[in-house]
Amino acid sequence: MSMPSYPQQPNADQAQYGGQYGAPYGTPEPARTNGFAVTALVLGLIACLFFWTVFGGLLFGLLALIFGILGTLRARQGRAPRKGMAITGLVLGVLGLIGSVIVLIFAISLVNSGSFKDFESCMDKAVTQAEQDRCAEDFGESLFK
Repeated sequence: MSMPSYPQQPNADQAQYGGQYGAPYGTPEPARTNGFAVTALVLGLIACLFFWTVFGGLLFGLLALIFGILGTLRARQGRAPRKGMAITGLVLGVLGLIGSVIVLIFAISLVNSGSFKDFESCMDKAVTQAEQDRCAEDFGESLFK
C-alpha cells in the first residue's frame, strides 16, 4: 500500500521572496549557459588551427577576442557562468592573431627580399619545366643560407 501524494506547500521563505533560491522579485535569474563564452572558445580554437592562412587567423582570432571579452563581462556581472571558458577563448583568439601576424610579417619580408626578386626574374626567363624547377631549387637554397 502506498501513501497518497499531496501537492507540496511552499515554505514561508519561498512565499516571502518569490523564488526557489530566495531571490527577491524582479531579480533576473542568471543564464544557465554563456553563448559568448562557447562561441569565443570555438572561434579561438579555429583561429589557432588556421593561423597559417593569415585570413583565418586574423578573422577568427579577432572574433574570438570580441566574444571572449563579451563573455567575460557577462560572467563578471553575474549574468552568465563559464568565465574560464570565455577567458580561454579570448587567449586562444589572441594566440591565433599573434600567429597570423607573425606569418604575415614573414611573408611580406620574403616577398620584399632580393632572393625573391631573383626568383621572379629567373622564372620570367625560364621556358621549360626543368628551368623552372632549377629556379625553384636555387630560391630554396638561397632562403636557408
